[in-house]
Amino acid sequence: MQSTEIQEFAAQIALHMDMNTPRLEKCLAELTESELWQHPNPASNSVGNLLLHLCGNITQYVLCALGGQPDHRVRDAEFAASGGFSKSELLEKLRAVVNEATHIIRQADTETMLRKHKVQGFEMSGIAIAVHVCEHYSYHTGQVAFWVKLLKSKDLGFYAGVNLNAKNG
Repeated sequence: MQSTEIQEFAAQIALHMDMNTPRLEKCLAELTESELWQHPNPASNSVGNLLLHLCGNITQYVLCALGGQPDHRVRDAEFAASGGFSKSELLEKLRAVVNEATHIIRQADTETMLRKHKVQGFEMSGIAIAVHVCEHYSYHTGQVAFWVKLLKSKDLGFYAGVNLNAKNG
């Protein structure tokens, strides 16, 4: 059973995760298939690598640690890949992982969210796992957006039609 507080927390985590997927979709729409695997520089990852990395991270933290699935992640392979997936395949993979993860987070009971779980060598509460995954997803979404803006010299319009100068109150 979920407490009211855990329900609200889970709903907000899922909402914020769900906001990033359309942003990544916009970014991918701007890229060619070859640009998907282009590295900005030798110290940076391609968009394709980042999407594989997000799928691996979200799977390991939420599907495995919170959802009880076996952990088969090979993290280094996420960064070593230089192709093998198209934009549409990566988006499909990402959508499926995010949908399953947000479902698990929304359904997790209070005990699961408060209990410590071992994940990637760390011991974290379910709440900490949810925060980490949401923050990590946003962080890499921002990296992808920055790279696409730089590559295409284009505003991606994430907040088109929204008055971001509105005052509180």
